[in-house]
Amino acid sequence: MRARNSFVLVFMFVVPALALSQVTHGQKPKLPVPFATNSAGNGPRSAKPPAGFLPAVPAGFRLNVYAADFKRPRWLTVAPNGDIFLADTGAGEIVVLRDSQHSGGAQVREVFVSGMKRPFGIAFHEDYVYVGNMNELVRFRYDPKTSKRLGEKEHLLDLPSGGHDTRSLVFSADGKHLFVAVGSDSNIDTGEDPRRAAVTICDPDGKNARLYSTGLRNPVGLALEPVTGEVWTTVNERDELGDDLPPDYFTSLKDGGFYGWPYSYIGSNVDPRVKPQKPELVARAIIPDVLLGAHVAPLQFAFYTGKQFPETYRGGAFVAEHGSWNRAARSGYQIAFVAFKNGKPSADPVPFMTGLVPDPSQSDVNGRPVGDDGAGVIYRISAVI
Repeated sequence: MRARNSFVLVFMFVVPALALSQVTHGQKPKLPVPFATNSAGNGPRSAKPPAGFLPAVPAGFRLNVYAADFKRPRWLTVAPNGDIFLADTGAGEIVVLRDSQHSGGAQVREVFVSGMKRPFGIAFHEDYVYVGNMNELVRFRYDPKTSKRLGEKEHLLDLPSGGHDTRSLVFSADGKHLFVAVGSDSNIDTGEDPRRAAVTICDPDGKNARLYSTGLRNPVGLALEPVTGEVWTTVNERDELGDDLPPDYFTSLKDGGFYGWPYSYIGSNVDPRVKPQKPELVARAIIPDVLLGAHVAPLQFAFYTGKQFPETYRGGAFVAEHGSWNRAARSGYQIAFVAFKNGKPSADPVPFMTGLVPDPSQSDVNGRPVGDDGAGVIYRISAVI
């Protein structure tokens, strides 16, 4: 079966805790008060999963190992020719994977480019591969038929270095603009570089860059909703307000929109730790579309545009939740699914791929989707037909 007809996910080692997971419909949700619980420092202990281990998927689906032995795989995308491009952030490489025999596993593995500085986002436009390094936006001319690189990197745009270091990319539907996401350098500090905690829009050559959406503490995932062409992102919200506050979220972005950080969260809920406040900004903070639960750490997501999966999944979004460190009982560590209808979320998030946390009260985990420690595996999920 062709890889392009399956849903391919990156993992490094994912609990179906979906507290406060909901579609908001633009209405302010009821949230716990700040500090209702103590702030927990509860990072996972990642190790090689047991031999033969596979995560759980719903009945009617099959999961298998597609490729393995990566250092820190962080972003995965499908090229126009069906090849899979993977950013191995830990190795500083972009890797091309190909299932040339249509067996469900990658027989071809080629390094597209090495020596990069923490590469993350990958996007394709005309005869170029664009890469979001931690400190810069670059592109490479390539052959779209063979996925071979044809030249050295071309620097397009400086980006703030350090801090939350993921730099995700997506082109507008008409190909005229590129969106670049950069996370904050801190939990709640004011006065950061304005390009941080924001999504920037620029021309394909990196020129005419300006801020598109702001107040997004750490916008990691970035993609276009296929019906409306709107830009969507997943956001890792702030820490240390308690086990269930605030929810991380998945939302569409508005040009000029402000989403609260650092002054407020999920609309006008003021963070009492941030001084001085800016009530004029808080008053216009946008409530995100979908809440995912507190501290689940959503990273990359994908809208399902294929036809192999059952009808209920078509057009919906699969969201990789890296998993919590700032919660007494683990949350996240899964793939969640958000159904869409006519380009809008139509149902609350539900677990899709689970089973990677043996006991949420303990430290051991067997997987962290789009992760950074442990096995370094890519799984492939297909429908059983």
